[in-house]
Amino acid sequence: MDFIMHACVRSKAVLKNTLLGLLVLGWACVGMARAEEGPKPLEHFVVEHASTHLVEEVYVLNARILYRFNPDVLEALESGVPLTIRLDVEILRPREWLWNETFTTLVQRYQLQYHALTQQYLVKNLNSGIQYNFPTREGSLEALGEIGDLPLLDKRLLDPGTHYTARLRADLDVESLPGPLRLLAYLSPQWRVQSEWYTWPLTH
Repeated sequence: MDFIMHACVRSKAVLKNTLLGLLVLGWACVGMARAEEGPKPLEHFVVEHASTHLVEEVYVLNARILYRFNPDVLEALESGVPLTIRLDVEILRPREWLWNETFTTLVQRYQLQYHALTQQYLVKNLNSGIQYNFPTREGSLEALGEIGDLPLLDKRLLDPGTHYTARLRADLDVESLPGPLRLLAYLSPQWRVQSEWYTWPLTH
């Protein structure tokens, strides 16, 4: 009986990996066909606005990010593949003769996933565990792009009288993709989506 149960579990795992492999192969073929049609502008992420203010001596971040995905990535999302968005925030301290020093960094991760059974889009903050459901993809991307009062840094850690700057970047974290799809993402520029750095003064 134990042998049969182990065999069933092993068969399910093989079937799952086979199905995922077929999906990846299908996406690769579609990507190759699209490439033969000629170059097209890639979708991208845009940090439209970012700013900080003090809340009880702690700098908090407010930002607005526009997320645009190309059809290959959206097809994977609709097939149930979770997408992880990584936000990198850096606090920079100026130096007179050298490039700016990175004073501290913060990494914030969010996961976007579609559940076919409930027909809901899930947005989860992987740092805090808080998650929300949305009936439409547009609604989930809108919520994903709104960053409100995210704690960054205690003001008391900064040197008085020094002018610091902050910068923010968003990108699609291919390292979090399932194994076979991760390999495809490494080879395809369609999956390497990243915003430009958005910089603003942290202190005046």
